[in-house]
Amino acid sequence: MKLTKKSHACIRLEKDGRVLVIDPGTFTEEDAAVGAEAVLVTHEHLDHFNEDRLRAGLESNPAAEIWTLKSVAEKISAAFPGRVHTVGHGDTFTAAGFDVQVHGELHAVIHRDIPRITNVGYLIDAGRVFHPGDALTVPEQPVETLMLPVMAPWNKIAEVIDYVREVKPQRAYDIHDALLTDLARPIYDHQIGSLGGSEHLRLAPGASADV
Repeated sequence: MKLTKKSHACIRLEKDGRVLVIDPGTFTEEDAAVGAEAVLVTHEHLDHFNEDRLRAGLESNPAAEIWTLKSVAEKISAAFPGRVHTVGHGDTFTAAGFDVQVHGELHAVIHRDIPRITNVGYLIDAGRVFHPGDALTVPEQPVETLMLPVMAPWNKIAEVIDYVREVKPQRAYDIHDALLTDLARPIYDHQIGSLGGSEHLRLAPGASADV
């Protein structure tokens, strides 16, 4: 499986000539979903969900479909009739040849005065890759490659490190990093890498790795 990091929280997975994209949001390249056969969206926040990015992807491939939670599906089902599937925690499905399990129900707490919205994570091909969206969800089965939300208004580095320790992936790749400055990256790399207990890696937008 080929993993390509797109900007911020978006990743692109390729296997056997088929493409799946997760979370092409506003901070992501305009063509992030172009060429995808399947698009997964974890929640409704604009840095994970952008209708223009989805439209570009679905127009580039008339067979492309979207899997997402109810709050997003309600916003886009009319625009993409018959191509939007609603999923929730515990669901399993196949998209673009990838086996997907849905984990989690709520977005992480930003502040006690801000109501929590729904959020789901996607476990791909029996743990090969896990993308949690904006939550620190721990799947019940082993994870090989964790997409790690490294910097957000709702987290701090201690929580990020403890999340890696709890999931115990073989490797963790940074996502959710658009707001992380270059000055801060070496600090995060050192602390997560030395304390997390798993291999900690970072890909520049557009770079790829085999997982």
